[in-house]
Amino acid sequence: MTAPIDLEARDVVRSFGSFRAVEGVSFEIPKGSFFSILGPSGCGKTTLLRMIAGFLEPDAGDILIGGRSMIGVPPNRRPVNLIFQHLALFPMMSVAENIAYGLRRRGVGRTEIRERVKRMLERIGLPGSGDKRIDQLSGGQKQRIAIARCLVLEPTVLLLDEPLGALDLKLREQMKVELKLLQADIGTTFVYITHDQSEALVMSDRVAVMNEGRFEQVDTPQGLYYRPRTAFVAGFVGGSNRWQGSLVAVSGDEARVRTRDGLELVARTSERLVAGQAVDLFVRPEGIALAREEAELGGLANRLTGTVESVLFDGANSRVLVREARTGGEITAALPQTGRFADLGPGQTVHLGWSTVGGLCFGRKQ
Repeated sequence: MTAPIDLEARDVVRSFGSFRAVEGVSFEIPKGSFFSILGPSGCGKTTLLRMIAGFLEPDAGDILIGGRSMIGVPPNRRPVNLIFQHLALFPMMSVAENIAYGLRRRGVGRTEIRERVKRMLERIGLPGSGDKRIDQLSGGQKQRIAIARCLVLEPTVLLLDEPLGALDLKLREQMKVELKLLQADIGTTFVYITHDQSEALVMSDRVAVMNEGRFEQVDTPQGLYYRPRTAFVAGFVGGSNRWQGSLVAVSGDEARVRTRDGLELVARTSERLVAGQAVDLFVRPEGIALAREEAELGGLANRLTGTVESVLFDGANSRVLVREARTGGEITAALPQTGRFADLGPGQTVHLGWSTVGGLCFGRKQ
């Protein structure tokens, strides 16, 4: 059975003077989803969020929550709540009073408020914390209280505008997991705005990648990473080596590319391309095999030789920067965690290789 749609946008447009911030955006978010809108600063994601919340009206199109159009409905009448990066908790109130604030404004009775606050504190993993002051909480606990203050009002949709941006790295990593588990437990639809791809990929059921006011692709995190549909998505989601060049030949979904600096590389393509066309070619660092001897690369279609410039050690996320011998171009490859390259250092010669399917080719806009 298909889940009902909690939030829908239909060809939404918003301009500021001559600048088009949101250009014909449409999407549907099923009930109980964790949906993220990912994009660089200035791409229009916060403008879109403010239209959903009711702080801005679309110039054209429609926004529906629970199947009802929100055009002309003020923010306080919409079944949504919004959490910003700055949590705006009331320091003069206790934890319980902060969570109860919205319920009191709605005129809910004291007994019901007490029970709902108690249940919400248990659900966010802070039972018995109602009497604490806000300044007694850690950063992560404050995040949970801000979320609880919204969820206790039982909104159809909870909007989150980069709420983890002010946290330190370790706490941010922890909160990504906590938010994902909390949303799955409570079942409220979350719409999360971020420029941090790690946040979007880790937490979301589906992610919309936004660029210059439009959605480039809406997909699962795995779909965006392994099957990007545009050059922007391929370059923005995950790390990639990128070459510009022209298409020498194409056969089915296999493209032979001559890069601007003279390399000939083979890659796959997911769109129709013709010989002579300008293209961008992407290869992820983890798709590149690293070897001390060229023979170790076997039958890989793409092979290059270079000199190690630098080793960027970061545990399982370690990378090696290699200066390619023929062109002098820099290539980033993932450093295997087998221990074979534990002694790798600057100045050493290495061989790089990847398969045809390890590269992805897109036509470039002129």
